[in-house]
Amino acid sequence: MRYFVLSFLIALAVTPLALAQEERLLGFRRESERAQRELEAKLQAIPNPDNLREYMKLLSARPHHVGSPYDRENAEWILSKFKEWGFEAEIETFDVLFPTPKTRIVELVAPTSFKARLDEPVLAVDPTSDQKSEQLPTYNAYSRDGDVEAPLVYVNYGLPADYERLERLGVSVKGAIVIARYGMSWRGIKPKVAAEHGAVGCLIYSDPRDDGYFGGKVFPDGPMRPRDGVQRGSVMDAPLYPGDPLTPGVGATKDAQRLTVAEAPTLTKIPTLPISYGDAQPLLEALGGPIAPVEWRGALPITYHVGPGPAKVHLEVEANWDIKPVHNVIARIRGAVHPDEWILRGNHHDAWVNGAEDPVSAMVVMLEEARALGTLLKEGWRPNRTIIYCAWDGEEPMLLGSTEWAEAHAEELRQHAVAYVNSDGNGRGYLSMGGSHTLQTFINGVAREVTDPESEVSVVRREQLRRIARATTPEAREDLRRRTDLTIDALGSGTDYTAFLDHLGIASLDLAYGGEDEGGIYHSIYDDFYWYERFSDTDFVYGRALAQTVSTAVVRLAGAEILPFDFEALAQTVRGYARELKALHESRQMEVRERNLQIEEGLFQATFDPRRPIVPPPKEDVPPHLNFAPMDNAIDLLEKSAGRYAAAADSALSSDEPLPADAVRALNQKLKESERRLTSPEGLPRRPWFKHLLYAPGVYTGYDVKTVPGVREAIEQKRYAEANDEIVRVARALENEAALVDSAASDLEAIRK
Repeated sequence: MRYFVLSFLIALAVTPLALAQEERLLGFRRESERAQRELEAKLQAIPNPDNLREYMKLLSARPHHVGSPYDRENAEWILSKFKEWGFEAEIETFDVLFPTPKTRIVELVAPTSFKARLDEPVLAVDPTSDQKSEQLPTYNAYSRDGDVEAPLVYVNYGLPADYERLERLGVSVKGAIVIARYGMSWRGIKPKVAAEHGAVGCLIYSDPRDDGYFGGKVFPDGPMRPRDGVQRGSVMDAPLYPGDPLTPGVGATKDAQRLTVAEAPTLTKIPTLPISYGDAQPLLEALGGPIAPVEWRGALPITYHVGPGPAKVHLEVEANWDIKPVHNVIARIRGAVHPDEWILRGNHHDAWVNGAEDPVSAMVVMLEEARALGTLLKEGWRPNRTIIYCAWDGEEPMLLGSTEWAEAHAEELRQHAVAYVNSDGNGRGYLSMGGSHTLQTFINGVAREVTDPESEVSVVRREQLRRIARATTPEAREDLRRRTDLTIDALGSGTDYTAFLDHLGIASLDLAYGGEDEGGIYHSIYDDFYWYERFSDTDFVYGRALAQTVSTAVVRLAGAEILPFDFEALAQTVRGYARELKALHESRQMEVRERNLQIEEGLFQATFDPRRPIVPPPKEDVPPHLNFAPMDNAIDLLEKSAGRYAAAADSALSSDEPLPADAVRALNQKLKESERRLTSPEGLPRRPWFKHLLYAPGVYTGYDVKTVPGVREAIEQKRYAEANDEIVRVARALENEAALVDSAASDLEAIRK
């Protein structure tokens, strides 16, 4: 029945996007387009699901965290495969701070006693869950050492808004240990915000409502997190900067100058540990104080209170603060025409434990792509541009391998890098596309050429149908039906594109399939081949689809005569961001006015405890006017130059006549710089490592993107003078982008004269 309904929906979806057949390839003349299509058809026929399965068995056979023997063995095996397939390949090593746990104690000391097990049990049916001597224990990397005993307070997800809610409940976390549930933000935000509010320790647990039996059967009977499953992970303050905490901004080579551990600003300020919901339940049951708001209540069979007391907890954390090697495997195919223009493709190979889903499910895809390219190499094919495949190490602790490599090679990358294509895990379902909006049209074109293995329509068409089905208004549905291309997500952080996009201004993409394989084994010992083969992409056909998608993108980027950037999509997207910023500011003004009115009329409830007196908070100044005119004017310029460039490119590529080589080389040099124009050497306020003015991870979201972050976060944090300054900075970057695009359009128009 599911397939009948899907076929019926497909038949109804008569849209420009759905009917796009044999469209022009962006960046190619008609003459070269035919050869490119033949090449891509041959390439897409090569990936084999059986190979993906065998690669995964090998790479996930043992735990392979940073510094482990099997991590090094995997790197050497990956190196051997690249060489076997005809790449020039080497291992490039960096030395980074990677703490591992020495002491971990969580115990309830009042009103009763309970000691958390802090361990994931072996399951007889799961053959790799018993590799205890090689597994990293459950912990949060980059937590400060500490030994504290204090009252416990439940803080929901531990977001800034949750602490505001606690304040209205009359609850302070100063001097307390907080317990927060995973979700709604990156885990490193939870101890960061807790410390800002005076907490002395932080526990993070997986509530079964978010990650456990509330979502389905638990492992091994189903895919969800079992009672004693724990999510390991880094709690580094990554929105400040990712990579090695001791070498910000420079590669962590042997002779690099290093901060001391005490000086490293990205370590947490308080001791932090992750725990299972099995260990969390006795702690939460012991809490008194106000009953938690309805939306704070999880799925444990208890009454959720926020505290503080009578529960008191002892938390002790101590780490081995060691320098460990990370082994990046870098493999190249030298370009035959433009060797100094680089297309980069990356995925990490390290894991917290066995890591079949994260990251091996996509690492094996990258290997099968490389084998496919190697097959073409043996048949005499050579790419126009240099292709560089990168198997990163140290992603899990916080992008160590990719960041250190990008920082060490920053000048080369600024000169040569055209684009970076990333993946980091793959499952069963729909194509997820995120990236620079100059590549939105390009990646839609690629996705139209890949067939979904379940529905047998293009993967972009299937995703379009899902979006139509999920649209909440008739207007949104109609817009989706009319669109030529699907919008792609803006990128924040959390995986290896970060240094390339956010720091160096290299146009980037992040691609994966998923959405039909719910699971709760993330960063646990149960993320292994046994789980993946039973509950995710069980026949590895979506791994094959990702290999087809990414390899097509790579060879198309490498082969295009004119780099396939579309600035109209960028301009349209930034126009939308400007509308969002104005609406955000207006909503802030309205909220303050309404709140002040409530205070004036005595309607503001300061506490939900009827025994406490109502003490109204002070009134707040209404946010002042912000001048968005510079940004609006700059977007006008970008829209005009983008339209001019699109027309000039279409005209230049419509002819079968070869384009002048020198003119094309100079043009592509300009286009390569287009993403760099959207960066600022000074970086974002208070975090200069992040230099992109349109995309960055949020200070209080961690992974999730904040678009136009300097302006958006200034409004959110009530820094209104700064918001006006950032509007001007963004406007200048957009004006510079428009000038470059205008210049590129002039070059194209000259070619056709």
